[in-house]
Amino acid sequence: MTDQTPAPQTPVYEGPRRILSGIQASGALHLGNYLGALKRFVEMQDAGDPCYLFVADMHAITVWQDPDKLTAQTREIAAAYLASGLDPAQSVIFPQSAVPAHAELAWIFNCVARLGWMDRMTQFKEKSGKHKERASVGLYTYPALMAADILLYKATEVPVGEDQKQHLELTRDIAAKFNNDYGVPGFFPQPEPLIQGPATRVMSLRDGAAKMSKSDPSDLSRINLTDDADAIANKIRKAKTDMEPLPETLEGLDGRAEAKNLVAIYAALADTTREAVLAEFAGQGFGAFKPRLAELAVSSMANVTAEMRRLMNDPAEIDRALSAGAEKAREIAEPTIAEVKKIVGFWQG
Repeated sequence: MTDQTPAPQTPVYEGPRRILSGIQASGALHLGNYLGALKRFVEMQDAGDPCYLFVADMHAITVWQDPDKLTAQTREIAAAYLASGLDPAQSVIFPQSAVPAHAELAWIFNCVARLGWMDRMTQFKEKSGKHKERASVGLYTYPALMAADILLYKATEVPVGEDQKQHLELTRDIAAKFNNDYGVPGFFPQPEPLIQGPATRVMSLRDGAAKMSKSDPSDLSRINLTDDADAIANKIRKAKTDMEPLPETLEGLDGRAEAKNLVAIYAALADTTREAVLAEFAGQGFGAFKPRLAELAVSSMANVTAEMRRLMNDPAEIDRALSAGAEKAREIAEPTIAEVKKIVGFWQG
């Protein structure tokens, strides 16, 4: 008689739900960061989800950073977290470098990950360009550090943009290989991506095919979180568009990258859908749409901008929040790295 007993299932991670994300400490934050990350973090926090949000200063130095500017940028990103509505009493906000276990686990993952996996990472190819031999080793192994950032806290969900999905898939591969190699099934979770919302990928105001970026040499390409009302309105007024009126359907935006971007930004700021925006503005030109978008952007960002400026004038308040967050993060991270060292076989003393 054939044995019909099903094969035993690989144990899955059974720990608590945790959401983790970080923003790199390089350059000023902009509207894309707010709509694609900060605004969503606040929504998750307010829904009661446990959020671990860090400033990725270790990732930042994969390319050279001025030390004084790096410190200032770390504070600025923390200020943006706080100004957007994140509460240090509810969410853990901390600098990546303040938790040594990030580096320790990253080295272990460097030894778990395979060279071929790293070779497939498209972001290294994009960032290193034609002269990859001049790129830092840190830039090449960046995905292993990202995996450590996530798995150190056994995060189960990670809000990511489309451009980071490949790194999260690598994180899942590293987690699975570690669990399998060391015979600890279910030790690390398989984190899931959180990609949602009408403007998770905000594009440049000067080129609808390019992502809005801190590194773009044109300040007109982005709306900075520190821009005042006049600057915001001026940038939207000068945003690149076309001569056609807005269509009735999303299909009508195909091939119109700049129009598609502005509609998505309006929808995200208004907490509505792109379909609803088109229903309201169908047949109208950008001469009518841009002033409405500018008015919406100014009113939506006013409180964030004002609070950011207040916080940047009080670095001690920012530092207190970061110190408290780092302490909470270490409380989670240190037991994890201690257990990993034991699993790997490091001397315990």
